[in-house]
Order: sequence, then C-alpha cells, then structure tokens
Amino acid sequence: MKNDLPSATTLEALLQLQREAHAREPYPSWETRAAHLKALRTMLLDNEDALAQALDADFGQRSKAELMLSELWLVKSEIDSALKHGKRWMKPQRRATGVWLRPATAKVIPQPLGVVGIVAPWNYPILLAVGPLIGALAAGNRALIKMSEYTPRTAELVRQLIERTFAREQVAVVTGDASVGAAFCALPLDHLIFTGSTAVGREVMRAAAANLTPVTLELGGKSPAIIGPHARFDAAVDRIVAGKTLNAGQTCIAPDYVLVPRGMEQAFVERARSRVARLYPDFARNPDYTTLISARHFDRMRNLADEALQAGASLHPLTDASPDAARRQFPPCVVTNAPDTSALMQEEIFGPLLPLVPYDTLDDALRYVNARPRPLALYLFDEARGTVERVLRETVSGGVAVNETLLHIACEGLPFGGVGASGIGAYHGYDGFTTFSKMKPVLMQPRINARSLLLPPYGRRFHALMRLMFKL
Repeated sequence: MKNDLPSATTLEALLQLQREAHAREPYPSWETRAAHLKALRTMLLDNEDALAQALDADFGQRSKAELMLSELWLVKSEIDSALKHGKRWMKPQRRATGVWLRPATAKVIPQPLGVVGIVAPWNYPILLAVGPLIGALAAGNRALIKMSEYTPRTAELVRQLIERTFAREQVAVVTGDASVGAAFCALPLDHLIFTGSTAVGREVMRAAAANLTPVTLELGGKSPAIIGPHARFDAAVDRIVAGKTLNAGQTCIAPDYVLVPRGMEQAFVERARSRVARLYPDFARNPDYTTLISARHFDRMRNLADEALQAGASLHPLTDASPDAARRQFPPCVVTNAPDTSALMQEEIFGPLLPLVPYDTLDDALRYVNARPRPLALYLFDEARGTVERVLRETVSGGVAVNETLLHIACEGLPFGGVGASGIGAYHGYDGFTTFSKMKPVLMQPRINARSLLLPPYGRRFHALMRLMFKL
C-alpha cells in the first residue's frame, strides 16, 4: 500500500490499520511517547536544508532563515516542552467530590483518543503539520496528516521523511488534491484538526459532522492592530510592519488592518517605508522577502489593490520596487481611504496589503472591531494600563499580543486557537495535550459508603437527610 492515498477506500484502510494498532496499545507508556517525539525532532533537524530547499522551490523564494525562525524553531521548542512536561501531563488529576459523596474519591485520567487527523495548509506547512502532531503524539495517539497540494515538493518530502521515521500504523502522510482532502475529512476519525480559511472550515465541519467527529478549526479572519492614544508610535509601526512582512503577509495571524489615530496616517506610511528599507534593503533582489505562493494569489493581491483604488482608496507602496508577476514578488503596500464595502476590507487579505482605518476615539476603534466577525488575533499598542485592560475586556479574539505582533503563537504556555468565525478549540503545549486526549472523569466508591441512605423506599430517614443536604 502506498502512502500517497488518492482514494477513499485506501484512506479507510489506513485508518483501520491505525485503529487496530491503537486497540493493541491503547495507552502507550511515556517512554514510547517520548521516543516518538525525539524521533520527530531528529527528523526535522537532520533535514533542515532539504526542507528549506523544498519550501523555496514551492514558494518561488522563501529563505531558510525564515523557515528556521517561523517553523523549525517553534516546533523544536514545542517538542522540547512536551518532553519536559509530558510525563506529568499524563498523570491522573485528583478532583473534589463534594462533602456528600465522601468517602468516594474522584480523578480525571487523560486517555488517548485513538487516531487524530491533521489537515495542514500551505503557508507554514511544517509548523502547521508538525505542531498538532506533537500534541497528538504526546497524548498517545496515532496520526494521519493531509499535506497541502499547493506546496507539492514540501508535501512529498514530508511524506518521505515521515515514512522513514515512523511505522504507517503510527504516523502517515497523505498527499493529493482537494478531492483527497474532502475524502480525508469525511473519515470517522477520533479528532480532526484543520488549519485554513473560514470558508473551507465550514465544509470541513460539515463533513466531520456526518461522523460526529470532534474538530479543532484554526481559521483566520481580519486580525486588527490598534495603535492606541498612548502608544510608542514608531515602535508600534515597526512591529506591525514586521508582523505583516513575515512570509509576505501569508500568515493567518498577520495584522490585516490598522486602526490608527486620525491624522497619523502619513506618519505611519513614512515610518513603515523607512522600516521596510531597513528590513529588506535592495528590495527587488532581497533574498529574505518571500514571494507569493501562486500566480492566482498574486493576481488576487493585484485585484484587491486595483478595486480599492478604483473605489477611491490611495495606495502607498513601501518600496520603490514594482510588483513582479513573473517572480510573484508583491512589495508591501499601505492602503488609505479604502471603502468598508471593498473586498480589501471584507475579506481576509493574506498578503502584503495593509489598510489603515483612522479613528477619533478609542470608543470608535472598539466599535469598529466589535462590528466585525471575531478575529484570530488582536494587536494592541498602548502604554496605559487602563487602555490595555479596557481593550482586553471589551473585545473578543482568539488571542492578543500587547505591544507586539505574532509572538503569542511562540509562547509555549498559551493555547492557540480562534473564536467564532476564526475557529473552534485550541492547541499548543498542555492545551494541545488535552485537546487530543479524553480527559476521562472517574469516581471511585469504597466498600463502606453512605449510598444505601439514599435508596428507596423513601421514608422518614431519607427525607430528614434530604432536608439536611439542602440546608447545608
């Protein structure tokens, strides 16, 4: 049986293979789990050059430095954390019974779910395939991974590496087009995690619902950055630019638009332009700026900009370089005065266009954010504690970074996930362990107990006891 699985029948056979393996070993020891995690870490670190070359070929240009920073370092750190804490995570957790159930005891036992399905996207294919896999393996599960067809060289390399590192009954990789992805999501998995667009996430959830497969959906949306009235303005612009230009904005938690105090738009453009020049000198030939994944995505960026321009917006390129369709290099560009009805302001941008939305008061900024679907991330730049606390209380988002962008995803102690249209559930670290576990509640009743006092026939003693129970 090949590991490239185009048919639903073959997918079902692979799922059955992993189910049977799980039945033989339903609760792997910590030593087994740790061995899997160490093998995964070695696989990645020993093949960093090959992974960098595959990603560079898939994107047209993506630097090894960016891979090391935004993918391999993150997964290595998460593996290291799981190895440090995983044995403790596995231990049963004592819980209170309440006075009337004593002398019974209660605990929660983390139990492996079985087979976890992982649907990875193209924008960070290593991070978003391996990140969930770490949680699944730490929790004692088997895993099937569907790689994106938009990064075919990376997908094939990951398939080969996984095949050399793990038995198929432990971890296997599926490659193929959207029809394979649809068949994959229709499998009766024990858990399915999908990273991608909100529109496709709805289809994934619909497919999973047929089997009542629990899902974690890491989607996206329009993540706002708010430059508050007491922000260190230049530092705020610098961090927003850094978050927007990483991977050319092809990041689910990239700042999608910026709420800026009215009158500061030109200052933002000027600071952003100087910052881009420092980050990416000689832009047209700079090796660190990632190109867009496909001609289709390049055309979409150009169409979003052109439509906004025709609707009265102004474009402020942050470099002197022009968009290069042949190389799919699209320079970062700030957009002002874009109508709210434009596609640029309605759709997740997922690229290097950055609209500015001026506001007069913080109330206005919060109303603007809260009138839209709940985002995957929110970035606030402000030095006043009262402002920070107010924004945290009065907005709802998947995650927040204050005076920073993107880095909350690298914090091993924080869950990563969306809310509402930006996703369901979360993972990373301990939260990933619990997502891919059944946290099974167990009550242990000793031989000598008071249960008989609550059994029929219900007489005077029972009613006296009930009065006491309701009174205390």
